[in-house]
Amino acid sequence: MDAGEVLFIVSRLTTGALAAFFAIMLWSKTRDAAWMLMVIGTIAAYVETVYSILDMFGITGTQLSIGSVPVVAILLPNLRTGFFIAAFVIMVVRKLRHR
Repeated sequence: MDAGEVLFIVSRLTTGALAAFFAIMLWSKTRDAAWMLMVIGTIAAYVETVYSILDMFGITGTQLSIGSVPVVAILLPNLRTGFFIAAFVIMVVRKLRHR
């Protein structure tokens, strides 16, 4: 592993941890459904980052696969995006109702 890969891993873990930390701090201060979904999406993004780094090191273990693609590799990116979509839909519906 060269210095570029180490920098890549450390930067992804650091920025993801900061985002997850501040998201959890926000979660404790708000009960708004849209913001809670954004927080869960941010935490899911960090879980995806940790999973991808563990996968780079070959520490993923046996997995359920669809064809040659592990189900977790399909689920994690779409889970994060799904939470963000749900949050945005809630925000759009609120804005449309106030008109």
